[in-house]
Amino acid sequence: MAEIEAIVCDFGGVLTTPLLSSFMAVQDEIGISPETLGQAMRALTEEDGDNPLFALERGEVTEVTFLERLADGLEPLLGQRPQLHRFREIYFAALHPNQPMIALMRELQADGKRMAMLTNNVREWEPLWRSMLPVDEIFETVVDSAFVGLRKPEARIYELTLERLGLPAGACLFVDDLEHNCEGARATGMNTVHFRDNEQAIAAIRALVKMQG
Repeated sequence: MAEIEAIVCDFGGVLTTPLLSSFMAVQDEIGISPETLGQAMRALTEEDGDNPLFALERGEVTEVTFLERLADGLEPLLGQRPQLHRFREIYFAALHPNQPMIALMRELQADGKRMAMLTNNVREWEPLWRSMLPVDEIFETVVDSAFVGLRKPEARIYELTLERLGLPAGACLFVDDLEHNCEGARATGMNTVHFRDNEQAIAAIRALVKMQG
């Protein structure tokens, strides 16, 4: 097996607290159950031919347009039009840095590993999430779905990340909290760690880097 030369890390849910906590905070504040939100998103996906969230993450629509579209889907289910303008504020208030994983990324960088971040994100949210942790101190390149028009687990976004690093897939270790994103990375030939919790993921990353280093 090739030596691991680079770490490609997700942002939300790996370098932060779980995203589910932030989504639950939004749902609690606005008064929308996960079931209702899911029902609205499925209906909009059928109407639009694509999931509105995916379009947002590819930068194809603005945050305002996405929230208006989401309100369209929720209105018939709720019997009234929900006010979603505080979505971003509530979401980020419940999101916090995951210090043990950030410390591990710093350690890997200091050990000479190349470092990249690969995130499905929202264009308008970039100043908020970048302010949460020392992104540019740790990562030499950031591949943000909203700025490249691609999103995980599409093959092309992994290929773009590899091109920016100038490394073969087998020399890279990808870390993400969603298994289907890990599957996409494995399909390109990358090594992967599916983040479930700090203890599990940190041990797995250290084992792979040590084993192949």
